[in-house]
Amino acid sequence: MKLVCAPMATLSHEAFRHAVEEFGGCDEYFTEMINAPSLLNMGPFEKYYLLDGPVPDKIVWQLTGTQAESLAKAAELLAAHGGCGVDINMGCSAPQIYKTGAGIAWMLKPKEETRAAIRAVKTALRCAGQHGAPHKRLSVKCRLGADDFTSEQFFAFTDMLVEEGVELITLHPRTIKEKYRGLPRYGFVEELALRYQKRIPVYLNGGIHDTESARHALSLAPHAAGLMIARAAAQKPWIFAQLRAALMPEDADAPRSAPARIDCMQLALGFIDDVQRYQPPEFWRTRLQRFFSYYCQNFSFAHYFQTQMLNAASPEQSRERLRSYFAQEPGDRFRSL
Repeated sequence: MKLVCAPMATLSHEAFRHAVEEFGGCDEYFTEMINAPSLLNMGPFEKYYLLDGPVPDKIVWQLTGTQAESLAKAAELLAAHGGCGVDINMGCSAPQIYKTGAGIAWMLKPKEETRAAIRAVKTALRCAGQHGAPHKRLSVKCRLGADDFTSEQFFAFTDMLVEEGVELITLHPRTIKEKYRGLPRYGFVEELALRYQKRIPVYLNGGIHDTESARHALSLAPHAAGLMIARAAAQKPWIFAQLRAALMPEDADAPRSAPARIDCMQLALGFIDDVQRYQPPEFWRTRLQRFFSYYCQNFSFAHYFQTQMLNAASPEQSRERLRSYFAQEPGDRFRSL
């Protein structure tokens, strides 16, 4: 079974991957959503979305867009880069995404329109391969659909994906309006995995934040080929090492083994350094704010610490506030893995 880092806007970038890799990393890293038209226009910031370090072979490029043509052209461009796959986002339920016709809107459009988009992307990747580009797995990340979805509608949609050459499906088993509320319906992941078990793998996404929740999810979807972790990885970049030790003890002594003790201050300081190294100055504040909104939840005075970090005006002030917090609360600095 694979452990996978989810696509997260303003988080799934190279600086964050370095933090996760400190603890042995995971099997695949999905990038934050890359807007297909923006990528094709190659504006001043697009090159930062194409950084693939520190482990290029583990990168899955996630594309979002509203039109088949731009998705296909962007996939063709990405085929020339590193990475192991291209993923089409058909599950984002943020209103600013789906109301434009992207994200989960692809599940709500006429099925033949979505089929044409998948077919165009698959054709673009196949053509790139014929011209010497390494094979890129085509995958789709989706939800269950609208709140009034039926099983027949959902499986008709996923059947279409498989018919058109999608090689992996990641399912977050909630509807468009459920967002992150309520328990994910992991039974749909299991049904999907059994439906395609001789054809393609299915990853489970949603609701996993520790070993106990991972075990619960797998008890309901034992045929899932992978677990995709999102916000919990931002809070605890070491979560993949914990899950590997608990769920796959045979891998515990692999070369990617993690340190036994976590220095929470040094991890955060290193992240700030890497944000400055791998992101443009215009992105520094938002990237730091997004990370620390989750990371600070680990500590004794989480709300105070979070407020301090979110209001930091610069990376240097972020460093000063980190050092100040751990000087006041030295017991929070170190923890066992």
